[in-house]
Amino acid sequence: MRIYWVDDMAIVEGRWTGPIWDTHLHLDISGRGIAAAHDFANAGGTHLCLVHKPGFPYKLPESLDAVKQAYIGTLDMADAVRREVGIDVRVILGPHPVVWEKQIHTLGMEDATQLHIDSVSLALEHCAEGEAVALGEVGRPHYPVSGDIWDASNEQLETVMHMASQAGVPIQLHVEDHGAQTNMELAAICDRSGLERSRAVHHYAPSDVSAAFTHGLSSSVSMGKDSLARLLETHRDCSSTWTMETDYLDDPSRPGAVLGPKTVPKRTHALVSLLLEIENPEQVAELMNHVQYVWPSALYGEFDP
Repeated sequence: MRIYWVDDMAIVEGRWTGPIWDTHLHLDISGRGIAAAHDFANAGGTHLCLVHKPGFPYKLPESLDAVKQAYIGTLDMADAVRREVGIDVRVILGPHPVVWEKQIHTLGMEDATQLHIDSVSLALEHCAEGEAVALGEVGRPHYPVSGDIWDASNEQLETVMHMASQAGVPIQLHVEDHGAQTNMELAAICDRSGLERSRAVHHYAPSDVSAAFTHGLSSSVSMGKDSLARLLETHRDCSSTWTMETDYLDDPSRPGAVLGPKTVPKRTHALVSLLLEIENPEQVAELMNHVQYVWPSALYGEFDP
């Protein structure tokens, strides 16, 4: 049996035996919930970031009290997964930028923006209390909006990044997909706000993790079928953190939307197999140690692998 160790984690007979993180996943009490978490664990998953899910399209909170109750629901789901599935769950709380954009048209720009900022403050309080580890998903609309709304979203994002920086909390970003241009713009907002680029995680990120593409942002890579080839091409040129995610929605009305909860464990083993064809096992073990342990620890807190 061939075993290649790195910091008590190993590749055994071509398979990674260390921790496996999905760093962006949603669970819904009205969806599969705990059953989806069991799917992740049974496929080999050990740690996940449970990201707060807004109540699209009918339950958008219109007061801070409603936001409080929604956050409690996410925290309760995390506790249930820990208790019933036995895996490590890190909670990420925050107001979704699409909620803000939708509520501009119902509450008005001023009230929608104030609710958004108050919701950020509340999420940061949960982080300070150790109940959550990051702010998210925050950002800007991923679809075309008016110039006024676009400008307001960038001003607001700079404020949110500054708040996260002051609190010492990383953020996960929901943004449009305009390739390297998006990352370059986000990096500039980070710099103006005082937030380290590495503490800003581009969620649902493309699998190009080269420095020229990421501009120093961290990437939570969407692990679709086509992701592996680009990771193989670009991982050597990476200068910042990257991890793996599904963005599993757990939406009963959209059962096939995004990726399923078994995806990251499957893609992890597939990536290891492909890497072993072009690199020596010690290099592969070192990379996986970073993707599945060192980098998640740096962003979301130390854990027992």
